Amino acid sequence: MAIVLGIETSCDETSVAIVRDRQVLSNIVSSQIEIHQQYGGVVPEIASRRHVEMVNWAIEQAMQEATLTWKEIDGIAATCAPGLVGALLVGVTAGKTLSLLHEKPFLGVHHLEGHIYASYLSEPSLQPPFLCLLVSGGHTSLIYVKACGHYETLGQTRDDAAGEAFDKVARLLNLGYPGGPVIDRLSKEGNSRAFPLPEGQVSLPEGGFHPYDSSFSGLKTAVLRLTQKLQQETDTLPIPDLAASFQDTVARALTKRTIACALNYGLNAIAIGGGVAANSSLRHHLQAAAHTHNLNVYFPPLKFCTDNAAMIACAAAEHLDRGHTSSLQLGVQSRMPISDVMKLYEVS
Repeated sequence: MAIVLGIETSCDETSVAIVRDRQVLSNIVSSQIEIHQQYGGVVPEIASRRHVEMVNWAIEQAMQEATLTWKEIDGIAATCAPGLVGALLVGVTAGKTLSLLHEKPFLGVHHLEGHIYASYLSEPSLQPPFLCLLVSGGHTSLIYVKACGHYETLGQTRDDAAGEAFDKVARLLNLGYPGGPVIDRLSKEGNSRAFPLPEGQVSLPEGGFHPYDSSFSGLKTAVLRLTQKLQQETDTLPIPDLAASFQDTVARALTKRTIACALNYGLNAIAIGGGVAANSSLRHHLQAAAHTHNLNVYFPPLKFCTDNAAMIACAAAEHLDRGHTSSLQLGVQSRMPISDVMKLYEVS
């Protein structure tokens, strides 16, 4: 398999990695969490400026850690969609510059395809077809992985993404940003059955509910109203119980939809990707349900759950091996369905 240097700058992590044959030779990640914490979320302009400051350093560190020369690199990849436009431009510009300078093919990578390929880094033998549950701050999708570059979205959130819901509930409880890690930590001290909360369902025009789509805005509102009610009754909120009840509701909702989707489509393997894949409750519920139904579920290592360039390089390496390359005229896009992945490539 090709050796690819990948660049990831879609949001607030500047990452550069080198991957060969689904093996990570280097993976440098410079996080901006501390910078954005004071604002309660990612500020796009600040994120873009930080990427400009860090991308050259990350490229240099990745090359040193992999102990390779530029002659040994077969291709250069960068995330081009979806994401923050200014942030994406930094990585794509750096990638195209390296491509021209070292005369290597350039590949623009879809960010969500990268999250799918994160599972290959820990399970190199994993092969399509399988189902991917992609859960992050910006996305909650059930994706039918048919082959490299060929995907069908079977379920998605109709409002807040799961990770976004964690951030908003954390803000309601004054827990800071990002919300996922702190809620997960506090949940271990709380009772997940303390407060029954609605998991959220998506109605169908003909009646009934969508079996795979999710909705988390109602759950967030339920936590708000519950918090307001408790504040009138007590001086001290039971934060661990609230966190545990919220987290367990999200995990159970995602698990129910994922297992139903896999069974209905006859897929016996489920790969999980995205930052929320690190959540302990989601891991527990999915592993237990998968065992009950004789399904295999794969979680990437925690370091590959959040945004990283190793997953981008891994996806690009397989595309390059199949003769797929991108034009240097390729632009960036803030939104792009994963079903359009092959529009990023010219097939030789």
